[in-house]
Amino acid sequence: MSIDRRTFLTATGFAAAAPTLAATTATQLRRGEPFQMLYAPHFGMFGNHAKELDDQLQFAADEGFRAWEDNGMPGRDPATQERLGKKMAALGMTMGVFVAHADFGKPTFASGQKDHADRVLADIAAAVEVGKRVNARWCTVVPGSFDRRQDADFQTANVVELLKRCCDVLERAKSDLVMVLEPLNFRDHPNLFLTRIGQAFAICRAVGSPHCKILDDLYHQQITEGNLLPNLDRAWSEIAYYQVGDNPGRNEPGTGEVNFRNIFRHLHGKGFRGVVGMEHGNAEGGKDGERKLIERYRDADRW
Repeated sequence: MSIDRRTFLTATGFAAAAPTLAATTATQLRRGEPFQMLYAPHFGMFGNHAKELDDQLQFAADEGFRAWEDNGMPGRDPATQERLGKKMAALGMTMGVFVAHADFGKPTFASGQKDHADRVLADIAAAVEVGKRVNARWCTVVPGSFDRRQDADFQTANVVELLKRCCDVLERAKSDLVMVLEPLNFRDHPNLFLTRIGQAFAICRAVGSPHCKILDDLYHQQITEGNLLPNLDRAWSEIAYYQVGDNPGRNEPGTGEVNFRNIFRHLHGKGFRGVVGMEHGNAEGGKDGERKLIERYRDADRW
């Protein structure tokens, strides 16, 4: 008497057990192996597994992460910055972005006002020193709010002019630091000047410097305009850095509507070998939630 494979597996009870066993074995084999891409966690993401900053870096490296980012790095004292930079270097981890300048309430770039410009230029000069201490190549710049007293075209001209001056600061310092401009979504951050990838692309082309590129945060862009892959393809030459967070919820891949496995496959296939910042929260709390976050990245990283 013949029996097909599905009938056999169901009859023996192995059908239900086999996927679980396979998943468990795959997880055991993958744990600690380097991810295919440079996904960059941040401090606090694995805070239930490690408390001290150095230990959080160590935990992430042991789990296969090869990059890190820290928006608040400029607020840490120089000795801590240098210590963390050395720790990352010892672990073979690439330092991703820190925030060089971000103002969510004032038209720091768009207004053309001298006091705003002086503050921005001072922030970029300070970022050069932070970058040296932590071996960073990229720093985030958010060009402030929209100036409702001026026509949009004049504001764009002001933004471009000030970015050129920022590039001059970096050139004079002989720094290889790259400012990455981050368009943010209008829902979470209303009234900001920079919101769209095409807008950022036009500005970077107008500035015309290797020191001024785009940070494409796919969480923000899914909300603002969607069309993620076509937009990153069209702006490819000006994008230097990516960040991710699923929508809705702004948590790890696999918790919302975005197909990050396809996105990561696409980026890798186009030759992107830079950092992908994990700019999001944890969908679930505690050690179990942190472990699930890692496994969701393993799943998204498998293509």
